Amino acid sequence: MDDSKDFLAKEPVGKLLLRLALPTVTAQIINMMYNIVDRIYIGHIKEVGSMALTGVGVCMPVIMIVSAFAALVGNGGAPRASIFMGKKKAEEAEKILGNCFTLQIIISAILTLVLLLWSEDFLMAFGASDNTIGYALEYMNIYALGTVFVQLTLGMNAFITAQGFAKTGMLSVLIGAVANIILDPVFIFTLDMGVKGAALATIISQALSCIWVLSFLFGKKTFIRIRKKNLILQGKVILPSIALGLATFIMQASESVISVCFNSSLLKYGGDIAVGAMTILTSVMQFAMLPLQGLGQGAQPIISYNYGARNPYRVKSTFRLLLKVSLSYAVVLWLCVMIFPKGFAALFTSDSELITYTETALRIYMACMLLFGIQMACQMTFTSLGNAKAAIIVAVMRKFVLLLPLIYIMPHIFGDNKAMAVYMAEPVADFLAVSFTSVLFTVLFKKSLRQIS
Repeated sequence: MDDSKDFLAKEPVGKLLLRLALPTVTAQIINMMYNIVDRIYIGHIKEVGSMALTGVGVCMPVIMIVSAFAALVGNGGAPRASIFMGKKKAEEAEKILGNCFTLQIIISAILTLVLLLWSEDFLMAFGASDNTIGYALEYMNIYALGTVFVQLTLGMNAFITAQGFAKTGMLSVLIGAVANIILDPVFIFTLDMGVKGAALATIISQALSCIWVLSFLFGKKTFIRIRKKNLILQGKVILPSIALGLATFIMQASESVISVCFNSSLLKYGGDIAVGAMTILTSVMQFAMLPLQGLGQGAQPIISYNYGARNPYRVKSTFRLLLKVSLSYAVVLWLCVMIFPKGFAALFTSDSELITYTETALRIYMACMLLFGIQMACQMTFTSLGNAKAAIIVAVMRKFVLLLPLIYIMPHIFGDNKAMAVYMAEPVADFLAVSFTSVLFTVLFKKSLRQIS
């Protein structure tokens, strides 16, 4: 790491994106393993694996909401901190960091209380059945106790990456992921704790990551640090951060709402096996979403800093490179899924019936994933530029305006197999969303560049 913050303005864009994106992508891949390793182990528990996997899958909408609140604060505050750093206003950047830290503590306390009191009601509403609610509750009641660790790790780590400390941000995730991968089989199989063991391994691992993140941001190696004087919430500091983070919050929280809608529709048309397949589909989708988010996070400090420093050439060059790499990755992964769907399904279950069912569903669900690199590159760039309104619009368009209605419309259009028609809502919505986002981004990106020329 350079002693000067100006490396974000001086290093060649290609070299700099590689330097920052490689650790953030690695971190997201590790994070992906963090998220799915529980499901891999749980799906292979003898006799009850497929039903336990479905039960934990029902917990995913709740977990997505917890992560979304971390993104609301961290992914909103971190780009604004980078922009202020580009303007040489480190004190303002530290105010944002301190306010965001306080807000995450408050949100964590509220979420923990809500989950402990009403988890069964949420899980039943989110698609649990009498066969799966027991497994879902075993997982969620323990996971709820670690909410504060999840919040602080995900939210505050964004401030580490936003300063250009990509390797440190990667280590934040690596520490927890390695611990989780080691602890999972010990608790699940050796100690025979089953689903409870998976949840316990997760919160212990998140606690270790949390300690690492906070020790860095309170320490001397960071450019901006958490200081006592900045912990008191100020509307003029925290509200713009929340406004910018709202787009990422909507994107992630809407995943929860959409997951509920998918689960309820699939339970109606296809039963527990269709809901179980959906758990696998969303897990495989993370192979696309998380590395693409990692690429965007790697580009974010470069775009935000240079936007604040009024350097349109570097902003434009960074976006173009981000778009090329994101699109290339999405196409390669799409080809792998289309050619080897059975292999992806077999990662999560040994149940032959579920594997066969998921094989067909996976090809349908991810049919338009090859275009998703465009969507993510544009959406992450909107956030990096501080354009909260545009980021919110594209997030709402994809999930609420398009996907949500299609979940209920498609089974009536393709009535021969209503469950598979539900899965088809995803690629149709993705195609329309990418088309809309591309047009909006072309117009607004040119306008943003003119403002700093």
